[in-house]
Amino acid sequence: MTATVAVTGANGFVGRALCRHLRARGLSVRALTRAGGEDTWAVGDLGPETDWGQTLQGVDCVVHCAARVHMVQDNDPDPLLAYRRANVEGSRSLASAAAAAGVRRLVFLSSLKVHGERTAPGRPFTADMRPAPEDAYGQSKWEAEQALHAVAASTGLELVVVRPPLVYGPGVKANFHRLMHAVARGTPLPLGAVDNRRSLLALDNLTDLLHQCVEQPGATGHTFLVSDGHDLSTPDLVRALALALNRPPRLWPVPVAWLRMAGKLLGRSGQIDRLIGSLQVDIGHTRQVLGWTPRVTVEQGLRLAVQDVMA
Repeated sequence: MTATVAVTGANGFVGRALCRHLRARGLSVRALTRAGGEDTWAVGDLGPETDWGQTLQGVDCVVHCAARVHMVQDNDPDPLLAYRRANVEGSRSLASAAAAAGVRRLVFLSSLKVHGERTAPGRPFTADMRPAPEDAYGQSKWEAEQALHAVAASTGLELVVVRPPLVYGPGVKANFHRLMHAVARGTPLPLGAVDNRRSLLALDNLTDLLHQCVEQPGATGHTFLVSDGHDLSTPDLVRALALALNRPPRLWPVPVAWLRMAGKLLGRSGQIDRLIGSLQVDIGHTRQVLGWTPRVTVEQGLRLAVQDVMA
């Protein structure tokens, strides 16, 4: 009998792609969204009172992609409370309902922000490092992981946790989308002097990894870090995007200290830090436990990502 996989947040950037990936590989997918619609099941807002109803009956595995996502400028008067309501209590409610419905496994899409915002040169994050989130979103994801482990321990629900870095692909938004458009327009970028390393994750590689977490028996109980397996400096990323877009890279070698100063003056220190700082992950544990290797290279992933810009 074909396994049935429920995907929360099925109309989001990752959830939509994951549903396509799983269906293409012969799995029965139950797409769960806030409002419902064609071929989707409505579950309402994510929180402690979410009524999962009959949506989990007959489901073998749940991949939990829904979340209150990270926002650079959060206008909620108490962001941590809002994140906890959706990401912690909402996830706990889902896990409890899944266990009660006889679901075998829950795969939780967490975040690399559980570990922090930056790494020292040559010292990538590993799955066994002590979490050290620095913002409300990262804190809520770490607390959600702990809540899910507690439910799993008390019910026998199998739990798999995945902590991805920045995910890019067709339909990507936010800063990555803005960077692609800047490169496509030929905008000069003052990033030529940056010497950092950042791990990125192509959407196709993430959906493939999540598929492995659904099906592989040995995934149970593990936390997996994941990336494309080839880290880039910010200037190298700009050059790779320019190549994919068939545009010349326009990089100015502005001193990094000047960029930091500009970030402070403009109130954009966080954005500048993400452009000039390092954030690397070691995926050795993921490769070893799952026998997994990235399906697409960075170059292939970027060519797919820029299709929307070139259209």
